[in-house]
Amino acid sequence: MPLVANSRLPTFERLREQGQTVLDRERARHQDIRELHIGLLNMMPDAALSATERQFFRLVGESNPIAQFHMHPFTVPTLARHSAAEAYISTFYEPFERIREEGLDALIITGANVTQPDLAAEPFWGPLIEVIDWAEQNVTSTLCSCLATHAVLQFRHGVQRRRLDHKCWGVFDHRVVEPAHPLVHDVNTRFDVPHSRFNEINRDQFEGAGLRVLAEGEEAGVHLAVSEDGFRIVFFQGHPEYDTISLLKEYKREVARFIQGQSQNFPPFPANYFRIRDQAVLNEYQDRVRHALSTDAKPPELPEALLCESLNNTWHDTGEAVVGNWIGQVYQITHQARRHPFMEGINPADPLGLGYANSDRGADRTRP
Repeated sequence: MPLVANSRLPTFERLREQGQTVLDRERARHQDIRELHIGLLNMMPDAALSATERQFFRLVGESNPIAQFHMHPFTVPTLARHSAAEAYISTFYEPFERIREEGLDALIITGANVTQPDLAAEPFWGPLIEVIDWAEQNVTSTLCSCLATHAVLQFRHGVQRRRLDHKCWGVFDHRVVEPAHPLVHDVNTRFDVPHSRFNEINRDQFEGAGLRVLAEGEEAGVHLAVSEDGFRIVFFQGHPEYDTISLLKEYKREVARFIQGQSQNFPPFPANYFRIRDQAVLNEYQDRVRHALSTDAKPPELPEALLCESLNNTWHDTGEAVVGNWIGQVYQITHQARRHPFMEGINPADPLGLGYANSDRGADRTRP
């Protein structure tokens, strides 16, 4: 159901241009449809800031419940930003103080760039933990993406992520391991998910912390897990929000790092992403780049347009279905809470009726 352009954020117009249904405020006011207010804590670096907005907004807007989605992007002030990004955030993002005062029905937390081996040493750590603490008491459910998953596991459960021998990068096959859980209802039992990370939380670590693994892959490991109550926190290690060209853009950035001398090695291909013909094109391109560098000539441009023509997206429909199930459960729980302020008939430790009993927190929110 539709997103509502509840601010002047340019992402709304970009989504309209791409065919997404986005209501203006006036039209939304004349529809007898309930609102859901969803926060996006966007900690991505400047180059990926607006793309990440669009990706998560799109997944939310394409979910199934009959609701109007009011999106509330915000970030943490301790991340270093260039002036253009600072101006963008100042103009279009909300301060956390307002988010906390008005409340949310659900929250999405993105990943972030890291520079330290210990996440607790990162500049975003303190503000992120403040948001996590607040959300656990005031938000129906929080969806953590990649780095945010690792941060919550470290903060809440003392679980340290582990460095991989090589970057988990590409599109990987996964299977559903708890098919009865509502988050994977009517989802393909096998599906693809993009990954892009140097670290992981493995299955033993998730289960050792009392968490439930819902989907994993032989190569990429755990993608989807949930908190002990079955819903309060949802964990992604992959990136189902990625656009078809997201991994190509990452590959292009890695090539640029090699050209600029920031990396000694030409980047490998993201696994299971480029077709054989495209790999041949890129191998030839690598030879041309190396020759240009050896002769102090200007390196050629990556043949991006040629590559885009043959890329396939094999993950979006399942990502949309999982996020749709997540939003659907938020809708049902908040609807019940509004009808029955004391959550009559709902066990706050087990809001989905899954038989979990490890959480003693309810589903209250501050937004009426």
